[in-house]
Amino acid sequence: MSPPQIPPAPDGGSSNDDLPGLVREVDVLRRRVDTVAETTAGLPDRVEQLADLIAKLGDALAAATARRRAEPAPSWLLAPGDPDELRVLLDELTAWLAAVFLRYPDGEQALPECWLWHPEVVEELLWLMHAWCAAYQGGNASVTAAGDWHDRQRPGVVGRLRKAVGSCSVERHQKRQGWPDPPGGPVRVPGIDAVGTVADWWAERRDGVPPEPSCAATVIGGGLG
Repeated sequence: MSPPQIPPAPDGGSSNDDLPGLVREVDVLRRRVDTVAETTAGLPDRVEQLADLIAKLGDALAAATARRRAEPAPSWLLAPGDPDELRVLLDELTAWLAAVFLRYPDGEQALPECWLWHPEVVEELLWLMHAWCAAYQGGNASVTAAGDWHDRQRPGVVGRLRKAVGSCSVERHQKRQGWPDPPGGPVRVPGIDAVGTVADWWAERRDGVPPEPSCAATVIGGGLG
């Protein structure tokens, strides 16, 4: 009687001789998994910290952009010709003058009664008011801006008012026969008759001798050369 036949192993199976190699591969894979786990153990916390940092940077950028985009002060010299709009500007300005500017003795002394007849004075006071608003009101207000307003901006305007209109009065703006023209009117730009001549010279012959000014033209500094 012949012994029983043992069927061969199926194709693709592993024999006992392959087991040591499989064990080594599994051990290598386990070590790799442990290394990855150690590396990524704190990853969720790091991602959350990074998200917080990005949010803070975004807020800082938005604040810096808002400061750069702060509203400019209106200009009295280039204001539109709408009487209602100009009355609003002056109403706001006079209210601020009473509440803030005239609280300072040197401000009260520097502001003449005829200040409304001096466009350059209205211009100075308008920007000074808006500088005060930017320093004390709104999201961008700061102690630094307030200090700059007190130390530099307000004294600068007061000094210029004293120099320009410190001795002026409402009487000087009244017209009388034989009196000089009252101040505050537009001033003709000196040398304006020579604009075309100088433009042609500078565009085509700037390395040459400048043109001689005509006797009829009013020239800045007495000459172009």
